[in-house]
Amino acid sequence: MLVDINGDPLSVNKLDNNQTEENAQVGMLLRQYAEHPTQGLTPAKLASLLKEAEEGNLAAMADLAKDIEDKDGHISCELGKRRRAVLGYDWEVKPPRNPSSAEKRDTDMLNEWLEDATWFNDFLFDATDAILKGFSANELHWEYLDKQQMITGCTHRDQNIFKTHPNDFDRIVLNDNTAEGEALNPFGWALHTHKSKSGYVHRTGLVSVLSWPFLFKNFSVRDLAEFLEIYGLPVRVGKYPSGATEAEKATLLRAVMAIGHNAGGIIPRGMEIDFQSAANGQADPFESMIRWCELTQSKAIIGATLTTQADGKTSTNALGNVHLEVMQDITLSDLKQLEQTITRDLIYPMYALNGKSYQGNRRLPHFEFDKTESEDIARLAPALKLLVETGVQIPVHWANEKLQIPIPTNNEPVLGKPSSTATLNTAVAALNAEYQTRSTQTELDTAIDAITSGDMHEEYKATLQPLLDKLNQSEELAAIELAELYPTIDQAQLTEMLTKLIFVSEIWGMIND
Repeated sequence: MLVDINGDPLSVNKLDNNQTEENAQVGMLLRQYAEHPTQGLTPAKLASLLKEAEEGNLAAMADLAKDIEDKDGHISCELGKRRRAVLGYDWEVKPPRNPSSAEKRDTDMLNEWLEDATWFNDFLFDATDAILKGFSANELHWEYLDKQQMITGCTHRDQNIFKTHPNDFDRIVLNDNTAEGEALNPFGWALHTHKSKSGYVHRTGLVSVLSWPFLFKNFSVRDLAEFLEIYGLPVRVGKYPSGATEAEKATLLRAVMAIGHNAGGIIPRGMEIDFQSAANGQADPFESMIRWCELTQSKAIIGATLTTQADGKTSTNALGNVHLEVMQDITLSDLKQLEQTITRDLIYPMYALNGKSYQGNRRLPHFEFDKTESEDIARLAPALKLLVETGVQIPVHWANEKLQIPIPTNNEPVLGKPSSTATLNTAVAALNAEYQTRSTQTELDTAIDAITSGDMHEEYKATLQPLLDKLNQSEELAAIELAELYPTIDQAQLTEMLTKLIFVSEIWGMIND
Protein backbone atom coordinates (compact mmCIF):
# COMPACT_ATOMS: atom_id res chain seq x y z
CA MET A 1 0.00 0.00 0.00
CA LEU A 2 1.34 3.46 -0.93
CA VAL A 3 0.42 6.70 0.80
CA ASP A 4 1.61 10.01 -0.57
CA ILE A 5 2.95 12.03 2.37
CA ASN A 6 4.25 15.50 1.56
CA GLY A 7 5.25 14.32 -1.89
CA ASP A 8 7.20 11.28 -0.63
CA PRO A 9 5.88 7.82 -1.51
CA LEU A 10 5.49 5.67 1.58
CA SER A 11 5.48 1.91 1.58
CA VAL A 12 3.79 0.68 4.73
CA ASN A 13 5.79 -2.53 4.41
CA LYS A 14 8.95 -0.52 5.15
CA LEU A 15 7.69 0.59 8.53
CA ASP A 16 8.65 -2.73 10.13
CA ASN A 17 12.33 -2.31 9.16
CA ASN A 18 14.91 0.07 10.66
CA GLN A 19 16.69 2.08 8.01
CA THR A 20 19.98 2.18 9.93
CA GLU A 21 20.09 -1.62 10.12
CA GLU A 22 19.40 -2.05 6.41
CA ASN A 23 22.21 0.28 5.34
CA ALA A 24 25.56 -1.44 5.92
CA GLN A 25 27.59 1.76 5.67
CA VAL A 26 25.45 3.51 8.27
CA GLY A 27 25.63 0.45 10.49
CA MET A 28 29.42 0.65 10.42
CA LEU A 29 29.26 4.26 11.58
CA LEU A 30 27.07 3.21 14.51
CA ARG A 31 29.76 0.77 15.65
CA GLN A 32 32.62 3.26 15.43
CA TYR A 33 34.01 5.00 18.49
CA ALA A 34 33.50 8.73 18.66
CA GLU A 35 36.43 11.05 18.10
CA HIS A 36 37.51 13.35 20.93
CA PRO A 37 38.41 16.58 19.18
CA THR A 38 38.89 18.54 22.41
CA GLN A 39 42.15 16.71 23.12
CA GLY A 40 44.81 19.32 22.48
CA LEU A 41 42.16 21.80 21.39
CA THR A 42 43.51 25.14 20.19
CA PRO A 43 41.81 28.15 18.62
CA ALA A 44 43.05 27.07 15.19
CA LYS A 45 41.79 23.50 15.65
CA LEU A 46 38.42 24.72 16.89
CA ALA A 47 38.01 27.04 13.93
CA SER A 48 38.81 24.10 11.64
CA LEU A 49 36.18 21.88 13.30
CA LEU A 50 33.49 24.54 12.95
CA LYS A 51 34.43 25.03 9.31
CA GLU A 52 34.04 21.29 8.68
CA ALA A 53 30.56 21.45 10.18
CA GLU A 54 29.66 24.29 7.81
CA GLU A 55 30.75 22.07 4.91
CA GLY A 56 28.31 19.34 5.95
CA ASN A 57 30.44 17.22 8.31
CA LEU A 58 27.97 17.02 11.18
CA ALA A 59 30.03 14.27 12.83
CA ALA A 60 32.78 16.77 13.66
CA MET A 61 30.27 19.11 15.27
CA ALA A 62 28.55 16.28 17.17
CA ASP A 63 31.80 14.88 18.58
CA LEU A 64 32.86 18.37 19.67
CA ALA A 65 29.50 18.92 21.39
CA LYS A 66 29.67 15.57 23.20
CA ASP A 67 33.17 16.31 24.46
CA ILE A 68 32.14 19.74 25.71
CA GLU A 69 29.11 18.32 27.56
CA ASP A 70 31.20 15.53 29.10
CA LYS A 71 34.14 17.65 30.22
CA ASP A 72 32.51 20.87 31.37
CA GLY A 73 30.37 20.33 34.46
CA HIS A 74 28.92 23.83 34.30
CA ILE A 75 27.65 23.41 30.74
CA SER A 76 26.28 19.96 31.56
CA CYS A 77 24.41 21.35 34.59
CA GLU A 78 22.88 24.29 32.71
CA LEU A 79 21.85 22.13 29.77
CA GLY A 80 20.30 19.63 32.17
CA LYS A 81 18.15 22.38 33.69
CA ARG A 82 16.91 23.51 30.32
CA ARG A 83 16.29 20.02 28.94
CA ARG A 84 14.47 18.72 32.02
CA ALA A 85 12.29 21.81 32.26
CA VAL A 86 10.09 20.52 29.40
CA LEU A 87 9.34 17.27 31.24
CA GLY A 88 7.35 19.05 33.94
CA TYR A 89 4.58 20.30 31.63
CA ASP A 90 1.28 18.57 30.99
CA TRP A 91 0.29 18.03 27.38
CA GLU A 92 -2.69 17.04 25.26
CA VAL A 93 -3.50 16.12 21.68
CA LYS A 94 -6.17 18.55 20.51
CA PRO A 95 -8.53 18.19 17.54
CA PRO A 96 -8.75 20.73 14.71
CA ARG A 97 -11.10 23.69 15.06
CA ASN A 98 -14.81 22.90 15.07
CA PRO A 99 -14.16 19.16 15.07
CA SER A 100 -16.63 16.59 13.87
CA SER A 101 -17.53 13.61 16.04
CA ALA A 102 -15.18 11.41 13.97
CA GLU A 103 -12.32 13.86 14.46
CA LYS A 104 -12.97 13.90 18.21
CA ARG A 105 -12.86 10.10 18.33
CA ASP A 106 -9.58 10.02 16.41
CA THR A 107 -8.10 12.66 18.71
CA ASP A 108 -9.13 10.63 21.76
CA MET A 109 -7.44 7.62 20.19
CA LEU A 110 -4.20 9.56 19.69
CA ASN A 111 -4.32 10.87 23.26
CA GLU A 112 -4.82 7.38 24.63
CA TRP A 113 -2.01 6.00 22.50
CA LEU A 114 0.45 8.68 23.57
CA GLU A 115 -0.52 8.49 27.26
CA ASP A 116 0.19 4.75 27.21
CA ALA A 117 3.53 5.20 25.43
CA THR A 118 6.09 4.39 28.15
CA TRP A 119 8.91 5.62 25.91
CA PHE A 120 7.46 9.10 25.32
CA ASN A 121 9.23 10.88 28.22
CA ASP A 122 12.56 9.45 27.05
CA PHE A 123 11.76 10.71 23.57
CA LEU A 124 11.11 14.22 24.89
CA PHE A 125 14.44 14.27 26.70
CA ASP A 126 16.35 12.88 23.71
CA ALA A 127 14.71 15.42 21.40
CA THR A 128 16.08 18.28 23.52
CA ASP A 129 19.60 17.08 22.68
CA ALA A 130 19.11 19.31 19.66
CA ILE A 131 19.47 22.40 21.88
CA LEU A 132 23.22 21.85 21.95
CA LYS A 133 23.83 19.98 18.70
CA GLY A 134 21.29 21.60 16.41
CA PHE A 135 19.24 18.49 15.70
CA SER A 136 18.25 15.20 17.29
CA ALA A 137 17.12 12.11 15.38
CA ASN A 138 15.02 9.29 16.84
CA GLU A 139 14.32 6.25 14.69
CA LEU A 140 10.73 5.05 15.14
CA HIS A 141 9.73 1.42 15.69
CA TRP A 142 6.39 0.38 14.19
CA GLU A 143 4.23 -2.68 14.78
CA TYR A 144 0.88 -3.80 13.39
CA LEU A 145 -1.33 -4.34 16.46
CA ASP A 146 -5.11 -4.75 16.67
CA LYS A 147 -5.50 -3.80 13.02
CA GLN A 148 -3.57 -0.55 13.56
CA GLN A 149 -0.10 0.64 12.66
CA MET A 150 1.35 1.66 16.03
CA ILE A 151 4.60 3.33 17.07
CA THR A 152 5.88 1.11 19.88
CA GLY A 153 9.16 2.84 20.65
CA CYS A 154 12.08 4.82 19.29
CA THR A 155 15.88 4.77 19.37
CA HIS A 156 18.00 7.88 19.65
CA ARG A 157 20.64 7.84 16.92
CA ASP A 158 23.96 9.58 17.28
CA GLN A 159 24.40 12.72 15.20
CA ASN A 160 27.65 11.49 13.71
CA ILE A 161 25.86 9.14 11.29
CA PHE A 162 24.24 12.09 9.52
CA LYS A 163 25.34 14.87 7.21
CA THR A 164 23.69 17.66 5.25
CA HIS A 165 22.78 17.36 1.59
CA PRO A 166 25.39 19.10 -0.59
CA ASN A 167 22.73 21.09 -2.42
CA ASP A 168 20.50 21.80 0.59
CA PHE A 169 22.22 22.51 3.90
CA ASP A 170 18.87 22.38 5.72
CA ARG A 171 18.24 18.79 4.63
CA ILE A 172 19.69 16.11 6.90
CA VAL A 173 20.49 12.73 5.33
CA LEU A 174 22.21 9.53 6.42
CA ASN A 175 25.93 9.42 5.75
CA ASP A 176 26.35 6.32 3.57
CA ASN A 177 29.69 7.51 2.12
CA THR A 178 28.01 8.83 -1.03
CA ALA A 179 27.99 12.45 -2.14
CA GLU A 180 24.29 13.03 -1.56
CA GLY A 181 23.72 10.54 1.27
CA GLU A 182 20.57 8.52 1.84
CA ALA A 183 17.25 10.29 2.43
CA LEU A 184 15.42 9.48 5.64
CA ASN A 185 12.45 7.14 5.23
CA PRO A 186 9.03 8.82 5.53
CA PHE A 187 7.38 8.03 8.87
CA GLY A 188 10.58 6.33 9.97
CA TRP A 189 12.10 9.19 11.95
CA ALA A 190 11.25 11.88 14.45
CA LEU A 191 13.78 14.53 13.47
CA HIS A 192 13.80 17.54 15.78
CA THR A 193 15.72 20.60 14.58
CA HIS A 194 16.01 23.12 17.39
CA LYS A 195 16.59 26.75 16.48
CA SER A 196 18.54 28.40 19.26
CA LYS A 197 19.85 30.64 16.48
CA SER A 198 18.80 31.27 12.90
CA GLY A 199 20.72 29.69 10.06
CA TYR A 200 21.51 26.28 8.64
CA VAL A 201 21.40 23.25 10.91
CA HIS A 202 25.09 23.43 11.80
CA ARG A 203 24.50 26.92 13.25
CA THR A 204 21.19 26.45 15.02
CA GLY A 205 22.66 24.61 18.02
CA LEU A 206 24.54 26.21 20.89
CA VAL A 207 27.76 24.28 20.31
CA SER A 208 29.27 27.01 18.14
CA VAL A 209 28.59 29.59 20.87
CA LEU A 210 29.70 27.48 23.83
CA SER A 211 32.85 26.08 22.24
CA TRP A 212 34.80 29.35 22.53
CA PRO A 213 34.25 30.03 26.27
CA PHE A 214 34.88 26.29 26.79
CA LEU A 215 38.28 26.66 25.11
CA PHE A 216 39.28 29.80 27.02
CA LYS A 217 38.07 28.29 30.29
CA ASN A 218 40.25 25.21 29.73
CA PHE A 219 43.30 27.41 29.22
CA SER A 220 42.59 29.24 32.48
CA VAL A 221 41.96 26.04 34.42
CA ARG A 222 45.23 24.56 33.15
CA ASP A 223 47.17 27.72 34.02
CA LEU A 224 45.56 27.85 37.46
CA ALA A 225 46.55 24.23 38.12
CA GLU A 226 50.15 24.96 37.13
CA PHE A 227 50.20 28.07 39.32
CA LEU A 228 48.90 26.17 42.34
CA GLU A 229 51.46 23.44 41.77
CA ILE A 230 54.43 25.80 42.14
CA TYR A 231 52.90 28.49 44.39
CA GLY A 232 55.04 29.01 47.52
CA LEU A 233 57.88 26.84 46.29
CA PRO A 234 61.31 28.46 45.94
CA VAL A 235 62.94 28.76 42.57
CA ARG A 236 65.75 26.21 42.43
CA VAL A 237 68.82 26.82 40.31
CA GLY A 238 71.29 24.01 39.82
CA LYS A 239 74.94 24.75 39.00
CA TYR A 240 77.17 22.18 37.38
CA PRO A 241 80.94 22.53 36.81
CA SER A 242 82.38 23.01 33.39
CA GLY A 243 83.02 19.80 31.58
CA ALA A 244 79.98 18.05 33.10
CA THR A 245 78.59 15.30 30.94
CA GLU A 246 74.99 15.11 29.69
CA ALA A 247 74.30 12.33 32.17
CA GLU A 248 75.55 14.51 35.05
CA LYS A 249 73.41 17.42 33.86
CA ALA A 250 70.37 15.16 33.71
CA THR A 251 71.07 13.92 37.23
CA LEU A 252 71.30 17.50 38.52
CA LEU A 253 68.03 18.44 36.79
CA ARG A 254 66.19 15.50 38.35
CA ALA A 255 67.51 16.49 41.77
CA VAL A 256 66.41 20.11 41.30
CA MET A 257 62.90 19.05 40.29
CA ALA A 258 62.59 16.43 43.05
CA ILE A 259 63.69 18.74 45.86
CA GLY A 260 60.64 20.96 45.31
CA HIS A 261 58.21 18.14 46.11
CA ASN A 262 60.22 15.67 48.16
CA ALA A 263 62.18 18.23 50.22
CA GLY A 264 65.33 16.20 49.70
CA GLY A 265 67.61 14.72 47.11
CA ILE A 266 71.24 13.98 46.15
CA ILE A 267 73.55 15.53 43.59
CA PRO A 268 77.13 14.69 42.52
CA ARG A 269 80.03 16.34 44.38
CA GLY A 270 81.03 19.62 42.84
CA MET A 271 77.51 20.62 41.86
CA GLU A 272 75.33 23.19 43.68
CA ILE A 273 71.67 24.07 44.08
CA ASP A 274 70.72 27.62 44.96
CA PHE A 275 67.28 28.53 46.31
CA GLN A 276 65.87 31.83 45.11
CA SER A 277 62.76 33.61 46.37
CA ALA A 278 59.56 31.53 46.48
CA ALA A 279 57.14 31.69 43.58
CA ASN A 280 54.45 34.22 44.39
CA GLY A 281 51.42 35.78 42.76
CA GLN A 282 47.65 35.27 43.07
CA ALA A 283 44.95 33.11 41.59
CA ASP A 284 42.46 35.95 41.05
CA PRO A 285 43.22 36.53 37.33
CA PHE A 286 42.65 32.85 36.53
CA GLU A 287 39.47 32.68 38.61
CA SER A 288 38.16 35.86 36.98
CA MET A 289 38.62 34.34 33.56
CA ILE A 290 36.93 31.10 34.60
CA ARG A 291 34.01 33.06 36.10
CA TRP A 292 33.60 35.13 32.93
CA CYS A 293 33.50 31.97 30.82
CA GLU A 294 30.90 30.31 33.04
CA LEU A 295 28.70 33.41 33.17
CA THR A 296 28.83 33.57 29.38
CA GLN A 297 27.86 29.90 29.16
CA SER A 298 24.92 30.44 31.53
CA LYS A 299 23.65 33.39 29.53
CA ALA A 300 23.91 31.41 26.29
CA ILE A 301 22.05 28.37 27.66
CA ILE A 302 19.39 29.71 30.03
CA GLY A 303 19.57 33.42 29.29
CA ALA A 304 20.49 34.41 32.85
CA THR A 305 23.11 34.04 35.57
CA LEU A 306 21.38 34.55 38.92
CA THR A 307 19.48 31.27 38.63
CA THR A 308 22.87 29.54 38.82
CA GLN A 309 25.47 31.80 40.41
CA ALA A 310 25.17 34.69 42.84
CA ASP A 311 28.01 37.15 43.35
CA GLY A 312 26.70 38.59 46.61
CA LYS A 313 26.54 42.08 45.12
CA THR A 314 23.84 42.15 42.47
CA SER A 315 22.02 38.96 43.50
CA THR A 316 18.85 40.60 44.81
CA ASN A 317 15.51 38.84 44.98
CA ALA A 318 14.01 41.18 42.35
CA LEU A 319 16.81 40.49 39.88
CA GLY A 320 16.55 36.79 40.59
CA ASN A 321 12.85 36.86 39.70
CA VAL A 322 13.60 38.73 36.47
CA HIS A 323 16.22 36.14 35.51
CA LEU A 324 13.77 33.34 36.32
CA GLU A 325 11.20 34.90 33.98
CA VAL A 326 13.81 34.99 31.21
CA MET A 327 14.44 31.27 31.67
CA GLN A 328 10.68 30.61 31.56
CA ASP A 329 10.47 32.49 28.26
CA ILE A 330 13.21 30.28 26.83
CA THR A 331 11.41 27.16 28.07
CA LEU A 332 8.20 28.29 26.35
CA SER A 333 10.14 28.67 23.11
CA ASP A 334 11.55 25.15 23.53
CA LEU A 335 8.04 23.78 24.11
CA LYS A 336 6.62 25.42 20.99
CA GLN A 337 9.39 23.98 18.83
CA LEU A 338 8.86 20.51 20.31
CA GLU A 339 5.12 20.78 19.64
CA GLN A 340 5.76 21.23 15.91
CA THR A 341 8.08 18.21 15.73
CA ILE A 342 5.77 15.91 17.70
CA THR A 343 2.74 16.93 15.64
CA ARG A 344 4.62 16.43 12.38
CA ASP A 345 6.57 13.23 13.11
CA LEU A 346 4.43 11.37 15.68
CA ILE A 347 0.82 12.57 15.62
CA TYR A 348 0.53 13.03 11.86
CA PRO A 349 1.83 9.55 10.87
CA MET A 350 -0.44 7.82 13.40
CA TYR A 351 -3.42 9.86 12.26
CA ALA A 352 -2.74 9.36 8.55
CA LEU A 353 -2.44 5.59 8.88
CA ASN A 354 -5.20 4.94 11.42
CA GLY A 355 -7.55 7.93 11.57
CA LYS A 356 -11.06 7.31 10.28
CA SER A 357 -11.56 11.04 9.68
CA TYR A 358 -8.26 11.61 7.82
CA GLN A 359 -8.87 13.49 4.57
CA GLY A 360 -5.50 15.10 3.93
CA ASN A 361 -3.18 17.57 5.58
CA ARG A 362 -5.64 20.45 5.92
CA ARG A 363 -7.31 19.37 9.16
CA LEU A 364 -4.98 17.61 11.59
CA PRO A 365 -4.95 17.02 15.33
CA HIS A 366 -2.04 18.79 16.99
CA PHE A 367 0.10 18.18 20.05
CA GLU A 368 0.12 20.99 22.62
CA PHE A 369 1.79 21.54 25.99
CA ASP A 370 -0.20 23.22 28.73
CA LYS A 371 1.77 26.46 28.96
CA THR A 372 -0.76 28.38 31.04
CA GLU A 373 0.22 29.44 34.54
CA SER A 374 -2.22 29.48 37.43
CA GLU A 375 -3.05 32.91 38.76
CA ASP A 376 -2.78 33.61 42.47
CA ILE A 377 -6.26 32.75 43.77
CA ALA A 378 -5.86 34.90 46.87
CA ARG A 379 -5.07 37.88 44.64
CA LEU A 380 -7.47 37.25 41.76
CA ALA A 381 -10.60 36.18 43.70
CA PRO A 382 -11.27 39.56 45.38
CA ALA A 383 -10.70 41.34 42.07
CA LEU A 384 -13.16 39.06 40.28
CA LYS A 385 -15.77 39.60 43.00
CA LEU A 386 -15.40 43.38 42.74
CA LEU A 387 -15.62 43.33 38.94
CA VAL A 388 -18.71 41.13 38.96
CA GLU A 389 -20.42 43.36 41.53
CA THR A 390 -19.74 46.41 39.37
CA GLY A 391 -21.37 44.79 36.35
CA VAL A 392 -18.38 43.49 34.38
CA GLN A 393 -19.35 40.35 32.45
CA ILE A 394 -16.63 37.71 32.94
CA PRO A 395 -16.93 34.34 31.14
CA VAL A 396 -16.74 31.39 33.52
CA HIS A 397 -14.45 29.56 31.09
CA TRP A 398 -11.91 32.41 31.23
CA ALA A 399 -11.90 32.46 35.03
CA ASN A 400 -11.43 28.68 35.18
CA GLU A 401 -8.49 28.87 32.78
CA LYS A 402 -6.84 31.66 34.75
CA LEU A 403 -7.13 29.72 37.98
CA GLN A 404 -6.50 26.35 36.29
CA ILE A 405 -9.70 24.96 37.76
CA PRO A 406 -11.23 22.31 35.47
CA ILE A 407 -14.81 22.80 34.34
CA PRO A 408 -17.01 20.04 35.85
CA THR A 409 -18.54 17.54 33.45
CA ASN A 410 -21.22 14.83 33.59
CA ASN A 411 -22.97 16.27 36.66
CA GLU A 412 -19.76 16.01 38.65
CA PRO A 413 -20.18 17.11 42.29
CA VAL A 414 -18.87 20.61 42.87
CA LEU A 415 -18.16 22.81 45.83
CA GLY A 416 -20.78 25.47 46.47
CA LYS A 417 -21.45 28.50 48.58
CA PRO A 418 -22.96 27.47 51.94
CA SER A 419 -26.67 28.30 52.16
CA SER A 420 -27.98 30.68 54.81
CA THR A 421 -29.65 27.71 56.49
CA ALA A 422 -26.35 25.82 56.67
CA THR A 423 -24.60 28.88 58.04
CA LEU A 424 -27.32 29.40 60.60
CA ASN A 425 -27.25 25.75 61.68
CA THR A 426 -23.53 26.04 62.24
CA ALA A 427 -24.08 29.12 64.39
CA VAL A 428 -26.87 27.42 66.34
CA ALA A 429 -24.65 24.40 66.98
CA ALA A 430 -21.96 26.67 68.36
CA LEU A 431 -24.54 28.49 70.46
CA ASN A 432 -25.84 25.22 71.87
CA ALA A 433 -22.31 24.12 72.76
CA GLU A 434 -21.79 27.41 74.58
CA TYR A 435 -24.97 27.19 76.65
CA GLN A 436 -25.51 23.45 76.98
CA THR A 437 -24.99 23.66 80.76
CA ARG A 438 -27.31 26.62 81.31
CA SER A 439 -30.72 26.00 82.76
CA THR A 440 -32.46 28.40 80.39
CA GLN A 441 -31.36 26.62 77.19
CA THR A 442 -34.96 25.79 76.32
CA GLU A 443 -36.00 29.42 76.27
CA LEU A 444 -33.03 30.32 74.07
CA ASP A 445 -33.76 27.49 71.63
CA THR A 446 -37.34 28.64 71.42
CA ALA A 447 -36.21 32.15 70.51
CA ILE A 448 -33.80 30.83 67.90
CA ASP A 449 -36.41 28.55 66.39
CA ALA A 450 -38.71 31.50 66.09
CA ILE A 451 -36.05 33.47 64.26
CA THR A 452 -35.08 30.64 61.91
CA SER A 453 -38.65 29.77 61.03
CA GLY A 454 -38.67 32.49 58.40
CA ASP A 455 -42.06 33.79 59.56
CA MET A 456 -41.69 34.83 63.22
CA HIS A 457 -44.79 34.82 65.34
CA GLU A 458 -46.12 38.22 66.15
CA GLU A 459 -45.47 37.82 69.85
CA TYR A 460 -41.79 37.17 69.25
CA LYS A 461 -41.58 40.08 66.84
CA ALA A 462 -43.26 42.37 69.36
CA THR A 463 -40.87 41.26 72.11
CA LEU A 464 -37.54 40.74 70.41
CA GLN A 465 -37.51 43.43 67.76
CA PRO A 466 -37.44 46.35 70.24
CA LEU A 467 -34.72 44.61 72.21
CA LEU A 468 -32.68 44.03 69.09
CA ASP A 469 -33.10 47.66 68.09
CA LYS A 470 -31.95 48.78 71.54
CA LEU A 471 -29.05 46.34 71.40
CA ASN A 472 -27.95 47.82 68.09
CA GLN A 473 -27.76 51.19 69.83
CA SER A 474 -26.02 50.01 73.01
CA GLU A 475 -26.00 47.14 75.47
CA GLU A 476 -26.94 49.53 78.31
CA LEU A 477 -30.23 50.48 76.62
CA ALA A 478 -31.02 46.81 76.08
CA ALA A 479 -30.36 46.10 79.76
CA ILE A 480 -32.72 48.93 80.78
CA GLU A 481 -35.40 47.57 78.45
CA LEU A 482 -35.04 44.10 79.93
CA ALA A 483 -35.30 45.48 83.47
CA GLU A 484 -38.54 47.26 82.58
CA LEU A 485 -40.00 44.16 80.93
CA TYR A 486 -39.00 41.80 83.77
CA PRO A 487 -38.99 43.82 87.03
CA THR A 488 -39.14 40.73 89.24
CA ILE A 489 -35.87 39.03 88.16
CA ASP A 490 -32.52 39.78 89.78
CA GLN A 491 -29.36 41.26 88.21
CA ALA A 492 -27.72 37.87 87.47
CA GLN A 493 -30.72 36.70 85.48
CA LEU A 494 -30.83 39.99 83.59
CA THR A 495 -27.15 39.58 82.66
CA GLU A 496 -27.77 36.05 81.40
CA MET A 497 -30.76 37.17 79.35
CA LEU A 498 -28.71 40.00 77.85
CA THR A 499 -25.96 37.56 76.89
CA LYS A 500 -28.49 35.35 75.15
CA LEU A 501 -29.94 38.36 73.40
CA ILE A 502 -26.51 39.29 72.00
CA PHE A 503 -26.19 35.82 70.45
CA VAL A 504 -29.71 35.99 69.08
CA SER A 505 -28.86 39.36 67.55
CA GLU A 506 -25.80 37.89 65.83
CA ILE A 507 -27.87 35.04 64.39
CA TRP A 508 -30.50 37.51 63.26
CA GLY A 509 -27.78 39.41 61.43
CA MET A 510 -26.48 36.22 59.78
CA ILE A 511 -29.95 35.37 58.53
CA ASN A 512 -30.53 38.83 57.13
CA ASP A 513 -26.91 39.29 55.92
